[in-house]
Amino acid sequence: MHKKKELTAKQQKGIKIAALVIAVIVIAGLTAAVAIPMLSFAKEPEIFRAWVDENIFLSSLAYIGMVVFQIVAAFIPGEPFEIVAGYAFGSVYGSILCFVAEAIGSIIVLLLVRKFGHKLIEVFFSKEKIDSLKFLHSSSAKILIFAIAFILPGTPKDLLCYVAGITDISLLVLILITSFGRIPSIVTSIIGGDAVGSGDYTFAIIIFGVTLFVSGIGLVIYNRYRKRKEAAVDETKKE
Repeated sequence: MHKKKELTAKQQKGIKIAALVIAVIVIAGLTAAVAIPMLSFAKEPEIFRAWVDENIFLSSLAYIGMVVFQIVAAFIPGEPFEIVAGYAFGSVYGSILCFVAEAIGSIIVLLLVRKFGHKLIEVFFSKEKIDSLKFLHSSSAKILIFAIAFILPGTPKDLLCYVAGITDISLLVLILITSFGRIPSIVTSIIGGDAVGSGDYTFAIIIFGVTLFVSGIGLVIYNRYRKRKEAAVDETKKE
């Protein structure tokens, strides 16, 4: 069986620095390519969309690259990218583009974790956060738990994606869960972004408000379940 290549402390530090540098470059690129034109056309979103349409290939490629990096780097919030997709590309094409980008990012993360193991996860997440999901490894229903966690709004999907890579769940199943499980979040964010791009601000506020509320409930449910399972694992160890 192929043995995972372990990262040294020096390599971990190097990856952190590289990720930070790339993050700065990506954010600067996003600002120059999207944020500045978006602000310029803030009062006339239809002009901004026309600008995107004229540069559809490059803008799509740039968007996919930024979302893939966001998922791999993990410390950059993903929701703003989803909203931008709706604003810039519309609800249909934006949803497709965002789904493809996030699926690619998830696959890259899973492959990297399968290659480098636990040490790679520690580059982006604290040991406490990683240990908080240890119960998933021993659960007989971990596939179902992961699937629900990804579908449930408000859960830390990037952390879950990384931790999923060190479980014994098959790669194909993980790819399906981490890709399709993001759809509810993608759709709601993009609909809101599309509403802003269409000038329907009242509908956008309603969408974002409902999404925030549902995400809050989802996060509460997730945290309560996680803490209960953590306590159960601790009790088992004491016996």
